[in-house]
Amino acid sequence: MSLVIGPLDLPAHVDEALAVQAVAFGLGPDEVAVRRQIVLRHMTYPGARALGATADGRLVGFVYGMPNDRTHWWSTVVEPYLRARGHEDWLDGSFVITELHVHPAYQNRGVGRSLITTITDSATEPRSILSAIDIESPARGLYRSLGYEDLARQVLFPSAPRPYAVMGAPLPLRRR
Repeated sequence: MSLVIGPLDLPAHVDEALAVQAVAFGLGPDEVAVRRQIVLRHMTYPGARALGATADGRLVGFVYGMPNDRTHWWSTVVEPYLRARGHEDWLDGSFVITELHVHPAYQNRGVGRSLITTITDSATEPRSILSAIDIESPARGLYRSLGYEDLARQVLFPSAPRPYAVMGAPLPLRRR
């Protein structure tokens, strides 16, 4: 497998990226349609950028993020949970990993690790935050191995069927 990690013009490849996310995250067509509009809006925000992982010319993973802004929807949802745990300051000076998904056929091969470390290596913020489904999963294990720690748990997003954990790590991310 020849894997290439590089910049991704996410608006131009949004359908390819969401196809990866749909398989990795188990999304149906209606959810993909909603997320498509969200991704396209996010990519207009200042500092938003994306990376893709391609294998033999096919997109098999992607990550995108941006400097956090307290006025963004995600921040307004997680802020009370972070404040209750004494971690509200993490909303300032942080690069948010908005989405990170790897096609299941390419998971456990270092693709997610390469994507997240590469995108955060170019961040000017001193730390990174993200949210992940609040279960013990390979994704949460990856984040912990990079230095992310739980800042808040059992975070409820409107319309999300399961609670999330908000995690944060100083940058640069820890390397193995």
